[in-house]
Amino acid sequence: MERQRLGGRVTPPGSGRGQEGVRRPELAPVWRAVHDRLSSGRPVTRVRLGPLDEAQREALADLLGMDRLPAVRPSVPLARLEEAVTELSGHTVRETVSALLGPLDDRAETRRRREAERAELWAWLDDHPTVRAQPALAAWAASCRAGGLVDGSPTATRSLLTDALSVLDALPAPAEPLPAFAARVLRGDSHALDDGTRLSSLVLRALAALHDTDPPRSAADRRAQWARVGIADDELSTTVLVAGLRPLGDGPLARLARLCAEAGQAASLTLAQLRTPGGFALDAEARPVVSIVENPSVLALAVRRFGTRCPPLVCTSGWPNSAVLLLLRLLADGAAVLRYHGDFDGEGIRIAAHLLARTPARPWRMSAADYRAAAARAPHGPPPGRLTEAPWDPELTVAIAEHGISVVEELVVDLLLEDLAVTARGGGRAPENAPDSRGSEAGEGPTGGGPPAGGRSSVVR
Repeated sequence: MERQRLGGRVTPPGSGRGQEGVRRPELAPVWRAVHDRLSSGRPVTRVRLGPLDEAQREALADLLGMDRLPAVRPSVPLARLEEAVTELSGHTVRETVSALLGPLDDRAETRRRREAERAELWAWLDDHPTVRAQPALAAWAASCRAGGLVDGSPTATRSLLTDALSVLDALPAPAEPLPAFAARVLRGDSHALDDGTRLSSLVLRALAALHDTDPPRSAADRRAQWARVGIADDELSTTVLVAGLRPLGDGPLARLARLCAEAGQAASLTLAQLRTPGGFALDAEARPVVSIVENPSVLALAVRRFGTRCPPLVCTSGWPNSAVLLLLRLLADGAAVLRYHGDFDGEGIRIAAHLLARTPARPWRMSAADYRAAAARAPHGPPPGRLTEAPWDPELTVAIAEHGISVVEELVVDLLLEDLAVTARGGGRAPENAPDSRGSEAGEGPTGGGPPAGGRSSVVR
């Protein structure tokens, strides 16, 4: 396009007034592009610009003394820019863009520096005395390298690894609660190794490498991993929620549980209380049914409905902790019949399999047929997440995958409350043909969803 659009006047180079000419707002995208290219750290001969609007193209034509408007996306020789800018302002292009936009970077040099920092970090880890002293940690160090930097920062990564190595150096611990151990080893931070923190996950992966085991996946597995290296459970903050338990005996725990049951209230029992000598058993002759649920809201609804008549209930509150597992084993040792219900989703299946494998509990309304009936009642649930096989009923996972929806426990709470009402009317006793807590059976389980008569649950150990 001819510059006649500017009234027939051709704007010669150098007609601006020094820095005022290069500071024209229309030239801002030109200087940003030049600044970016010169910051690459590589040789630059041309700079591609654009897209430029008409005013920006006119400003560039004025700067370069062009008699036509440049293209919308022009490629400008750096030497031509250099000549025009120097003549106009007396400064080089580098000086000009640095003054307008700040110092030039050198991205190539920055990349080289960061690569050197990463190489130094991983060499430091590989050569660390703790890693060299325990060759099994070499695989852990390699996995750290494969996982990359924390927030892209070698400094943050080294700080995290330093803390992890300090923890490994201090293990095994002298039967010390995890918060106390963390405070002692990690500058007074008692929460540094709390479940779910980056540091906790990093240390547990290292311990798995040392012990040649898979990294722990569940809360119970993580606690077991810590216990293996001398970390004791926090006996006061590890609790289990219960209702309707009326254990025998005059110990403080038995009295507390009975008092809450007789008042129609739930109780939160600590691991320390459950570990107190004296046991915790219900009336063995009655062969009481203890119902286990995953979600506290289900227990709360049962307490609200039954009050002082609430049958024995235990809530895992998600993944069962050591207090939950200890209580269930104590109850089973006292001849209680345990039954479990949880969410119909991927995580719920894994929680159920974990609990059924570690206690004599039986599935309660947890069959494929139970799921299909529940899904028909609530067909718009969220996706179930990653699914794994349900050992007590392989068809269950197939059914959930076919429907593609999860059914949380609260959506079938009316059925659970009906079962609990039957238990309450029976005085909390198991039916005559109910299996005992060790898995032997003479027929159907105490509620729906149990295995067929004459067979053993595949999860009973």
